[in-house]
Amino acid sequence: MSKLLVTRAGAVTTITFNQPDRKNAVDYEMTLAMKSAVEAAAADDSRVVVITGAGADFCSGADLKSVTQISDVTGYLRTVTNPTILAMRSMPKPVIAKVRGVAVGLGCNYALACDLRIASTDARFGQIFARIGLMPDGGSTYFLPRMTGYARAFEWMLTADLYDARRCFDMGIVNRVVDPSGLDAAVDELAHRLAEGPALAYANIKRALNAGDAGTLADSLDREAVGQKQCIESADFREGVQAFLEKRKAKFR
Repeated sequence: MSKLLVTRAGAVTTITFNQPDRKNAVDYEMTLAMKSAVEAAAADDSRVVVITGAGADFCSGADLKSVTQISDVTGYLRTVTNPTILAMRSMPKPVIAKVRGVAVGLGCNYALACDLRIASTDARFGQIFARIGLMPDGGSTYFLPRMTGYARAFEWMLTADLYDARRCFDMGIVNRVVDPSGLDAAVDELAHRLAEGPALAYANIKRALNAGDAGTLADSLDREAVGQKQCIESADFREGVQAFLEKRKAKFR
């Protein structure tokens, strides 16, 4: 049985952590497979990527036995984990985390690296690294302060507490919280809605938001000017205007 599943439904690619009996803990083999799957999804013709876990949980983080067997942790993070996170953020399409159960450690940070997080009410998130004498990795020291502010991010990482989905929603970490029975339908509806949207516009929005974290207002304004020219020259823009004038739903290609 594969520890990581990649499936396709229409224009939506779904990547699933598949060790439900271990709360989808990721070992060395799984992180390599995750890197390959994310890079492939970034390059294929899908329009939306969903990342989730099999069974009752999203991902309980790194398998500790596997971690302790890695002789060069810095090299491993630089060549496996970090390129995966960067690929998730740089791919020109929305990435949605569908979270139920636990999303802790690296599992939490895979979710943070997604563009959107939809969680069930039974979801629990945790920066639990300090419990075993580690610091967070997987990009959380970058993502969390931008979502919650420095003080909340710092407190969470030091206390290593588990936060429920409602608290994460209130902190700006989670986009939506839904009943567990409705999680699949909520993510499917959003993913397919986005898959029918203007892909070039979405790509430029994502690129501009990511770059805006590190630049000035002037940089952001210039990126918007360049990106908007691409959008206005696209078939999507022509279709959007025509659909608006004809009072119908646009069919973006």
